[in-house]
Amino acid sequence: MRNFNITVNGKQYSVGVEEIGGHAVPVSQSPLQQTAQPIQQTAQAQPAPQAVQQAPAPAVVPAKAGSGTKITSPMPGTILDAKVNVGDTVKRGQVLLILEAMKMENDIVSPIDGTVSSVVAKKGDNVNSGDLLATVE
Repeated sequence: MRNFNITVNGKQYSVGVEEIGGHAVPVSQSPLQQTAQPIQQTAQAQPAPQAVQQAPAPAVVPAKAGSGTKITSPMPGTILDAKVNVGDTVKRGQVLLILEAMKMENDIVSPIDGTVSSVVAKKGDNVNSGDLLATVE
């Protein structure tokens, strides 16, 4: 269960949301039904921190011996470009693929030095969170 503060038409509401099977499902009633309790205002509201446009690190799935490190998609999106091919030598932090998600380009980088043993995703592929993109040995 995650709690969020939401402002609707100048009124603040506290809403609890529970994640079920990867989808957010509201736990409390909708603010439109006027059953949510408004949050009391504090003396001074703090401005929201500036968002940093940095792609999250790709999830690294532990691999079996000899099969390399699997690079998976950190979020759903579309592959815009594959920057490496099978057999390429890569350094840690080198861009392997570019993933477009939520109208932003995210670099998918190698977590280790090694050789690309497979590139599963190709330009134009739609991927989901956790999908295998490439393997580096």
